[in-house]
Amino acid sequence: MKIILAVLASAALAAAQEPIRGFPESEWAAEHALEQKAIALPQAARQKTYLERMAKVPHHAGSAASASVAEYGLGLFKEFGLDAHIENYEALIPYPASRTLEMVSPVRFRAALKEPVISQDPYTSDATQLPTYNAYSGAGDITAPVIYVNYGVPEDYEYLAKQGIDVKGKIVIARYGKSWRGTKPKVAAEHGAVGCLIYSDPRDDGYFQGDVYPKGALRPPDGVQRGSVMDMPLYVGDPLSPGWASEPGSKRLSISEAKSLMTIPVMPISYADATPFLEHLGGPVAPESWRGALGFTYHIGPGPATAHFALSFDNSTRPLHDVIATIPGSTYPDQWVIYGNHHDGWVNGAHDPISGAASLLETARALAELRKQGWQPKRTIVLTLWDGEEFGLLGSTEWAEKHADELNRKAVVYINSDTNSKGAMGASGSHTLEIFMKEVMRDLKDPQNGKTLLEISQTRRDRGDAPAEERLPPGFHLGPLGAGSDYVVFIDHLGVASLNLGFGGPNLNGVYHSIYDDPRWFEEFGDPGFAYGAALSQVTTTTLLRLADAPVLPFEFGEFSATVRRYVDQIKKLSGTKVDFEPVLAEIQKTETGAKAFEAALKTAVSQRDTALLAKANQELFETERGLMLAKGLPGRDWYRHSIYAPGMYTGYGAKTLPGIREAAEGARWEEANAEAKGVAQALEQLNQHLEQATRALAGR
Repeated sequence: MKIILAVLASAALAAAQEPIRGFPESEWAAEHALEQKAIALPQAARQKTYLERMAKVPHHAGSAASASVAEYGLGLFKEFGLDAHIENYEALIPYPASRTLEMVSPVRFRAALKEPVISQDPYTSDATQLPTYNAYSGAGDITAPVIYVNYGVPEDYEYLAKQGIDVKGKIVIARYGKSWRGTKPKVAAEHGAVGCLIYSDPRDDGYFQGDVYPKGALRPPDGVQRGSVMDMPLYVGDPLSPGWASEPGSKRLSISEAKSLMTIPVMPISYADATPFLEHLGGPVAPESWRGALGFTYHIGPGPATAHFALSFDNSTRPLHDVIATIPGSTYPDQWVIYGNHHDGWVNGAHDPISGAASLLETARALAELRKQGWQPKRTIVLTLWDGEEFGLLGSTEWAEKHADELNRKAVVYINSDTNSKGAMGASGSHTLEIFMKEVMRDLKDPQNGKTLLEISQTRRDRGDAPAEERLPPGFHLGPLGAGSDYVVFIDHLGVASLNLGFGGPNLNGVYHSIYDDPRWFEEFGDPGFAYGAALSQVTTTTLLRLADAPVLPFEFGEFSATVRRYVDQIKKLSGTKVDFEPVLAEIQKTETGAKAFEAALKTAVSQRDTALLAKANQELFETERGLMLAKGLPGRDWYRHSIYAPGMYTGYGAKTLPGIREAAEGARWEEANAEAKGVAQALEQLNQHLEQATRALAGR
């Protein structure tokens, strides 16, 4: 026993001696001790209670049930002892009024367009479920031949063109995957298609991958992925108020003026409904890479399958309810660390998003418990439950646009979570926070195998077919942020350094956005025992404690500059000598030099207690991300202003790094690429100025 105790004591001492960025060595042991107390507080059983209450019934944005979930979250924040309130906004939130899909030749078939009840799962019988549809689809009533377009991404249309197959005037049928769903109707419309159907092929998330629900976690034959098809790479939030908050009485565009709405009808269907259309296609046999797992030969068409496809919508403005809780800072109350997760779901939404929302609530309780024991953060912590994320990041965007001036002055970092389940830890975000997150993951363990999150991360390898901008050198690296969750307005529009954190594993997307994403599915397949919900609370609690209390904010610029240099090298392989990168590389060199000077000043500064100088340094540090914003925004989408990260115009969720240069180079628009390179150089120059000022402040100058 003495030997065991000695080993444990030695391990605890070693942990206490691990460095924590932004803290002086004299505070490492105390900070580690506080964190150990904090990570012991989250309880899996409580998260189960939160999830079962919040995901008990369908609670899509704009509904009374969504308002009820917001009130429940508000009540919990207040029960924990936090100052909390609800902020109300509104937005265009379309619900379907009518949906028709039938095959009129060569045989008659009418699609069910409904997910059936599963007898073992009582949640699936709720009468308040939203029908299967794509929000922000165009309306229409069309009859046309059908063409299969694989995943419906630009390269698929390039293949069709080489085969002499024209989709103009046709209804295309694409399978989910490879790109964000909104890309599929967008590209279809650009090529002249008059309608778009999106189905879930069992090769991607059905029986080809494993057993389907209720036996397994994968999508059953009649399962359908709902979802928004807003053109989010243009802008997010209410389509009728781009750039300003949507509140009662505020300015609105007309629907015809809104650029983020799809122009053609688009609807998601199950593979049970897709099968008759695909079976009755003629034309050439689809290439092997286009073939799914359905039991027949895949043909491209067009026809002879001809579809009658009609959609209409109730395009009403509906309410949004954001829940905001605050823990005031003691030393720097006007420096905010913000953590958010959305609360609205397409149906019950147990996995997406309540798994993450329940973890956030338990993080809030843990921080509130520490506060009762005498801890007070040095910086203000803001905890949020957003509404309307599923339709297009509505609640977070409207809140951030309303508070933009205040956020520009005060927001230090935005942390986001969304879905969470068993599996590996995933982390993406601003590269200036890479070393910081590496230390957080070093100090926390996986709940199942006992390895540190960092060890697990460093043993993972990217797929060989990953896009060039997603391939990373060995070791831990934050992934770049694209789109798909509530961090978008913070990093892309306002220039707030951001993180997106969560656990997840393979073959757990089979019930995504369907009626089967409910507490029964989640507790059996998603996170049995809620061990990973508790683990996410440990990650976010530790992250918040360090960001809120570090004497010097834990930004780092050596890894940032190395990463941006890697992005430049990737584009140079594509562009050759057609883009002048010398101004960009010159600024990267200045960042590398400035990073070393900053680190030298940091070694002595973290132990000094000149609050005014530290406040000045910290202000300059979090404004480095602001410096990376482009005054004119990105070409063709000026709502997006970040020079380093953006969702791709045709990838949606997937990030494009150095997006202005990269997308111009990919399109062989060399004059534009060179203009964008100058913009990136100017943005890096602004970052370098903030970095130099932070270094001067730390050095007492």
